[in-house]
Amino acid sequence: MREYDQLLKLARAAIETAFTKKRLDTTAYEQAFSEQRGVFVTLTKEGELRGCIGFLTGAMPLWKGVVTAARAAAFDDPRFPALDPEELGSIRIEVSVLTEPTLLTVKTPAEYVKKINVGRDGLIIKHGFHQGLLLPQVAVEYGWNAETFLEHLCLKAGLPRDAWREPKTRIETFHAEIVDEP
Repeated sequence: MREYDQLLKLARAAIETAFTKKRLDTTAYEQAFSEQRGVFVTLTKEGELRGCIGFLTGAMPLWKGVVTAARAAAFDDPRFPALDPEELGSIRIEVSVLTEPTLLTVKTPAEYVKKINVGRDGLIIKHGFHQGLLLPQVAVEYGWNAETFLEHLCLKAGLPRDAWREPKTRIETFHAEIVDEP
């Protein structure tokens, strides 16, 4: 069993205890997952996105980030209604533990397409007050190439599809260790 598989149990327990109002015992996780890392928790139901919330950087210990993100994905993702207790048995949980983002340096924006490794890289775009993030697995799930990945990243940030080509746009990459329920 991989180390981060334990985080799936923690994420599910965080959501379950939110429904039952029981105290979540995190003692077993606090020491093992004390490092500060970015983390996202994704919920799917019947193969469709049901919630996804996370933190790009480690603003808190990993165990606490998982608890916070799991509950937020279940109850606070503005794209979806709050999870209903009856849905709990049909959701699948995925936890993505992130590396620190790295700025992609290019001489021309066209070079981004060559520098992005679809399936390995997650992307962050920053342009003015706009910012967006797509996890590495998203491009694979939709069968996107690097250019399409960049276009959807722009759309996610509320930017025009080709904003990644503008010189003032910053693109960062990160990697993720992804664990999910069967």
